[in-house]
Amino acid sequence: MTSDRHLLQRISIDPNLMVGKPVIKGTRLTVEFILNLLAHDSTSTEILEEDEGLTSEDIQACLLFAV
Repeated sequence: MTSDRHLLQRISIDPNLMVGKPVIKGTRLTVEFILNLLAHDSTSTEILEEDEGLTSEDIQACLLFAV
């Protein structure tokens, strides 16, 4: 099982990227965007199919970050 600390390392905040919003490292996908997809009934599988660079751990990291 992946530790919370390890998951949170997947999220970065850079004032020069996406106006400083938290993003999944190595992408321009904001945590807010992923959470919004989930809130509007997209499944993790659907999200992962849309962007092959994402992993299920990235989605878990977004959920953990939101807590």
